[in-house]
Amino acid sequence: MAQIVFFENVHPSARAVFEAAGYSDIATHSTALPAAELRAALRGAEVVGIRSRTHLDAELLAEFPDIRVVGCFCIGTNQVDVDAAMKRGIPVFNAPFSNTRSVAELVLGEAILLLRRIPEKNLRVHQGHWDKSAAGAFEARGKTLGIVGYGNIGSQISTLAEAIGMRVVYFDVEAKLPLGNARAAASLTELLNQSDVVTLHVPGGKSTENIINADTLSQMRRGAILINASRGAVVDIDALNTALREGHLAGAALDVFPSEPKGPDEPLASPLIGLPNVILTPHIGGSTQESQENIGREVAEKLVRFLRAGTTKTAVNFPELAYVEPAGAARILHVHRNAPGALGSLDNLLAEHGLNIVSQTLQTRGQIGYVVTDVDGTVDDAVMSALRSHPITVRCDRL
Repeated sequence: MAQIVFFENVHPSARAVFEAAGYSDIATHSTALPAAELRAALRGAEVVGIRSRTHLDAELLAEFPDIRVVGCFCIGTNQVDVDAAMKRGIPVFNAPFSNTRSVAELVLGEAILLLRRIPEKNLRVHQGHWDKSAAGAFEARGKTLGIVGYGNIGSQISTLAEAIGMRVVYFDVEAKLPLGNARAAASLTELLNQSDVVTLHVPGGKSTENIINADTLSQMRRGAILINASRGAVVDIDALNTALREGHLAGAALDVFPSEPKGPDEPLASPLIGLPNVILTPHIGGSTQESQENIGREVAEKLVRFLRAGTTKTAVNFPELAYVEPAGAARILHVHRNAPGALGSLDNLLAEHGLNIVSQTLQTRGQIGYVVTDVDGTVDDAVMSALRSHPITVRCDRL
């Protein structure tokens, strides 16, 4: 029975999924752990569940060869060296859809609050001022919302924004069909030029690093609003700070930052601290009870399917094999170097041990291949030893 360990207060719905499937060896930790404690907690673990603060790098993955699969109970997987995991035969799963609604609602709420100058008005009341002026306060209806990145979250924001009367324009590096009356902009510049509110929903990485910088900020309308609930490195914070303090932008809301605190008692270091027209939230776009419950269930179900059947559909770093009903006496999960003759070598080895192949499914990705083989016969330790010691094998397990 697999040993499972969860970090960072993964929602109890994940444990419930595992227990319903018959898995009971589950350890939970409410926070991300310091290096030494993390290593102690990982000892013997086969299934690891994390959120955004626990980092699994190549060195750590190499140190714990028992790890068979990793679940990121969040959207992002930047905290895991997914390439190193792939090369070690470890699929990584995440939850790309479960917190979509929560992020979309936060963004739309922030857009309305900033258009109405609510953060500033709220602060003034707390400071003893009763400022009822309507100067600089606007309805969302009739305003143009520019969505950069029209994926799961961006498209849902599009639908919600139209429901309150906003016009929607979007830009994506891939061709995307619009929902409702949204229309695609030909370029990022075109979107920035016409939007009253710009919201960012792009992936991290080199291609999106600082796409909002001094130049692109200057292309935004004077008095526009910027919202970033995607990745911290997407926005040049110093350039944004200048645009806000000089009055080019009317406000901003950020839920992600280039460098984020490691724990609840560490303050955020940012030049935006103290600006009354800026909403700063601690990376809580998906932090609602509903989304965390959904994420716990979604990722746990993927992990259980892998443990029970070798299913890797939706893995972010691995050849994707859909669920196949088990047949035969045993199932072998074989990860190998993607080289000519790999499948033949595996099949010949099984034949040498008197095993008849009942069903077999293969898929490759980059440097590795993954094959799920159902056989008739006894897959004993001698068979597993022969499979694991073969030069082409990366990893081999039996179910």
